[in-house]
Amino acid sequence: MSTLSVPPFLTSPRQDAIDLYKAFKGFGCDSAAVVNILAHRDATQRALIQQEYKTMYSEELTSRLSSELSGNLKKAMLLWILDPAGRDATVLRQAFTGDAVDLQAATEVICSRTSSQIQTIKQIYHMRFGVQLEHDIHYHTSGDHQKLLLAYVGTLRHEGPEVDHNMVSKLAKDLYKAGEKRLGTDENTFIRIFSGCSWAHLAAVASSYDHTYGKKLEKAVKSETSGYFELALVTILRCAENPGKYFAKVLRKAMKGLGTNDVTLIRVVVTRCEIDMQYIKAEYHKKYKKPLRDAIHSETSGHYRTFLLALVGSSP
Repeated sequence: MSTLSVPPFLTSPRQDAIDLYKAFKGFGCDSAAVVNILAHRDATQRALIQQEYKTMYSEELTSRLSSELSGNLKKAMLLWILDPAGRDATVLRQAFTGDAVDLQAATEVICSRTSSQIQTIKQIYHMRFGVQLEHDIHYHTSGDHQKLLLAYVGTLRHEGPEVDHNMVSKLAKDLYKAGEKRLGTDENTFIRIFSGCSWAHLAAVASSYDHTYGKKLEKAVKSETSGYFELALVTILRCAENPGKYFAKVLRKAMKGLGTNDVTLIRVVVTRCEIDMQYIKAEYHKKYKKPLRDAIHSETSGHYRTFLLALVGSSP
């Protein structure tokens, strides 16, 4: 459920483009005006504003935003201006080809998206960057982590709530035999099941595993695997069981301790705002006894803070 707040009576995309141009003119950018407009427009409206801006001023709005804004506000706004699938494709490309390869970010995005979302991301990735997503995965990852990511982006999974209970018991047994029951781990079985099951099916497998063998499947995964392979399996499992809770934990980790991981904070808030931020907020408050808004407010400042708070919405 989205937390994006759009005014009941919108100005036209043309007028928004004019107002943005005015905000850019003169000495210094009126960042507050830019945030006030773009933080309250949905993906379709933002696309229309960009079209109008280019038609009227013969330049890309993204180029002007890049030159007028700075710091974390710039990073967040340049991601936000894109459509949801375009954002994911951009985050992945930056994770693979940035100054430092960020396999944690790449793993999070790939393993927390539905099968249909991934197919759209793959199309946009190739269209915008001229390379297949699978190529970059293959080039920048290795071992079982690579095998799992390639299988995950290459498999079409069912997205409905239906579950085959006979198959659930068999898959739980397969995972037990591939891990805890034997000396060493049969990684290929974990890859096959985690990349092939729908989220509803995998959640049912996890419940069956816990009931049959008296141990959480996530704990079994953590004891049997390591590194980015473990991260990918755990991400898939947590998102199958409760994606809101998963992202609440990611946000908590980004803001906990000394300093804030703004890259992660921006990635999660911006990419989930139009999808399930309301559920993430509820899970965050439930687990950490503090509204997500309050946490973001205390860890950010200025127009960057205003922008993120606008995206997460006014409710606790």
